[in-house]
Amino acid sequence: MSIFSTGLSGLNAAQNALNSTSNNISNVYTPGYNREVTVLGESRAGGGVQVNDIQRQFNQYVASQLNAATSKSSALEAYNQQVEQIDSLLADREAGLAPLMQNFFSAMEDLASAPSDPAARQGVLGAADTLTAQFRSFDGYLQDMQEGINGQIADEVTQINNATEQLADINREIALARARSGEAPNSLLNQRDQMVHELSERMDVRLNIQDGKTYNISLPNGQPLVAGTQHYRLEAMDSPNDPQRTVLGYRGSNGDLVALDEDTVTGGTLGGLMDFRSETLDKTQNQIGQLAVSLASGLNAQHALGADLDGAQGGDLFLIGEPQVYSDDGNSDPGATATASFYETRLDDVRATDYEVRVNTADPTDADHFEVVSKGSGEVVDATFDSDTNTLSFGGITLEFDNLTSAQEGDRFEVQPVRRAAANMETAIDDLDKLAASSLVEQDGDLEVSSVLAGNNPLPNAGVAGHTLSVESNGTFSVADDSVTKVFRDGAELTAGSDPLAAGDRLTIDGVSFTLGELPASGNEASLTLSRGDFGTGNNENALAMQALQDKLTVGGSASFSGAYGAMVSDVGNRTNIVQANLDAQQGLTRQLEAVQQSESGVNLDEEAANLIRYQQFYQANARVIDTGTTVLDTILGLRN
Repeated sequence: MSIFSTGLSGLNAAQNALNSTSNNISNVYTPGYNREVTVLGESRAGGGVQVNDIQRQFNQYVASQLNAATSKSSALEAYNQQVEQIDSLLADREAGLAPLMQNFFSAMEDLASAPSDPAARQGVLGAADTLTAQFRSFDGYLQDMQEGINGQIADEVTQINNATEQLADINREIALARARSGEAPNSLLNQRDQMVHELSERMDVRLNIQDGKTYNISLPNGQPLVAGTQHYRLEAMDSPNDPQRTVLGYRGSNGDLVALDEDTVTGGTLGGLMDFRSETLDKTQNQIGQLAVSLASGLNAQHALGADLDGAQGGDLFLIGEPQVYSDDGNSDPGATATASFYETRLDDVRATDYEVRVNTADPTDADHFEVVSKGSGEVVDATFDSDTNTLSFGGITLEFDNLTSAQEGDRFEVQPVRRAAANMETAIDDLDKLAASSLVEQDGDLEVSSVLAGNNPLPNAGVAGHTLSVESNGTFSVADDSVTKVFRDGAELTAGSDPLAAGDRLTIDGVSFTLGELPASGNEASLTLSRGDFGTGNNENALAMQALQDKLTVGGSASFSGAYGAMVSDVGNRTNIVQANLDAQQGLTRQLEAVQQSESGVNLDEEAANLIRYQQFYQANARVIDTGTTVLDTILGLRN
């Protein structure tokens, strides 16, 4: 090879190296750009240099680790942004529910001190109005968050579909470039890897590199999003079992849209939003609803045991929202709907959870034909079924089915007993005289009973001594004046001396019902006397009883009102701290991986400036070689003259 060819090969190599260096410098701030290196080798033509490759500095292993870490960081960041809002809402010492509940019971204490004082009565109603308004406000805020998450999910799905479509297009362009020149432009490869990284920020995906060239993207469950040049769309859709809830739908190659299980989506902003909704938002909304139901039902039951200033039985003090029921879209008969209501004698069983009711056989006729699963714990709960009314009872509610004969095995119903209970909570009375501060029903004796409720016009035939029920250790009972007093168990009349009682029986005597506790010890007898109270203007016994509910374990049978609210605030606070700690740790790991990735693939301006000088000198030296060759050639040609 001549000196000219050698110098020309060097000029070409230097030019390519300078181009790569200048391209690196120009793209130093371009997201997803990977530094290029010109790989030189000895020419096979017998001398000189050749450009073997313009190599992209990209490490697939590091990139995969960084994408996984980024996906987790994005999920925790989305979760943290949402949970901090709930934490701030619940923990507000001035606007929270705790001080308002305290104000209400303080007003009830003032009423007990002066039961006929209009100012004290107005204080109770005013505190009740403020408390119910705050319950509605809390529910509205949480429901707005639910709707906001629905909107964010729809936005994320749009961005994900755009990304998968672009990835399929880039796969096509890369394949065409390889077909034309045998190699793909580095710019296309950079764009593709950047799209995968951005997709990982939105959700966790699986990357499979086919034949080392084509990128295939799939969900964690294996369903493809990108397969070569084809892409498959996700869609935001209403949940089949809850139209208020947006979930992901997958549209396959046959065009059918199928709802994905929520736990299919993990990682990324989308996964973080869904985790927050299922782990914190749903739970908090249910806990607020449970607290509202327990507060309203407990005070209503006690208020009904009292008399107002006119001597009439107290009505409901609070109104509350009813349970919600949704039939699954996949049920065999959409007309097989159901209606739920609270089971007033089992309100201690109400829990802060949703339920899924599954039909296990066609035309169900007993409790064994149903399966009731708590969505909070995943456990099957006990239920009873009344075939006469097509009513299933569980968890403190009754579920009445319509057209149950058309139900088929596999049909499902979503039951939300307390999710929106606080949305319709309000004070039921506005007349000061209707506050039942006096006692209408009084009880005495050592027989253990609970959940005492008064029907309409209780004890209409009560004498001065009232009704006395005496129970022995073996369950045998007797009643005073049994010609007048009747005892009923779950609606069936009992015969004294013949029908024994048992702990847990729900009994009714002259319009007053109660649950029987433990029977007396062996050889002993216990009694309960129910009688009409003296509802004069100075009687404050029912006001005292309502005020005493503040410290009773009314919520779920295990916590007081303030205790339940405090536990909820503590739970959200702890979750917020845990998420923040995990976020800090995950962001630290992500930054470390970014540093590793940048050390290998990123552009270092100092290094590129040095390369610029080096390759410039390389270019000048090769130009000098050609210049020298020209001088030699001119000298040789001059010898002939």
